[in-house]
Amino acid sequence: MHLSTPAIVCALLPHGEHGAVVRFLTPGHGLVAGYVHGGRSRKLRPVLQAGNGVALRLDARTDSQLASAAVELVSARAALATTAAGLAALEWLTGLTATVLAEAVPHPALYQALDAVVSAIAAGVPALALGEAVVRYEWLLLAELGFAPDVSSCAATGATTDLVFVSPKSSQAVSRGAGLPWAARLLPLPGFLLGDAAADAAAVIDGFRLTGHFLERDVLPARAKPLLAHRQRLVGRLAG
Repeated sequence: MHLSTPAIVCALLPHGEHGAVVRFLTPGHGLVAGYVHGGRSRKLRPVLQAGNGVALRLDARTDSQLASAAVELVSARAALATTAAGLAALEWLTGLTATVLAEAVPHPALYQALDAVVSAIAAGVPALALGEAVVRYEWLLLAELGFAPDVSSCAATGATTDLVFVSPKSSQAVSRGAGLPWAARLLPLPGFLLGDAAADAAAVIDGFRLTGHFLERDVLPARAKPLLAHRQRLVGRLAG
């Protein structure tokens, strides 16, 4: 295998005395991993920070062999994530991506979305806009993996308008009229995810509640639960 591509650094695992196994998200090949010689050296540590954009070259003799990776820094965005919310969002999204995506399965839309969110973090986007961007990324990831709720029509009535709830069990949308008597048992469906309304703080928190339910139920393996601490810190910053 020989691959040269733009990539986003997502996760680093120390290997040996100075090396590292690094996971990258690429636009055309999805999540890929490679061994970086000297990956924990003083020279490469700043390059291999999660969120940075790099020019990646992977080389392997066989498809089953862990590739050798060489990287060149393109955009040093991790160092620009200086707010608590930005740092939490960066750690959460890159860790989530590295954990739940299968390797070598292309997800070009996710690459573009993650690249946009990380760029926004580096630019110091306001907390509300950051929260909306994270929820939208989680929603897209659920869709890419086949776990997004069905919000095409109401599960109870078939209505296609005024959809404001999602059933946590069936993963189907529920209209306001059908869902109000059972609102305490349903998840809120914020209008900004449907393109029906602008996102305010309450809607963003509702979005986190919605995507969080399905991420925990359907996507995150038990061993990845500690990742949620980053997400909880982010939500706490936005709620506060």
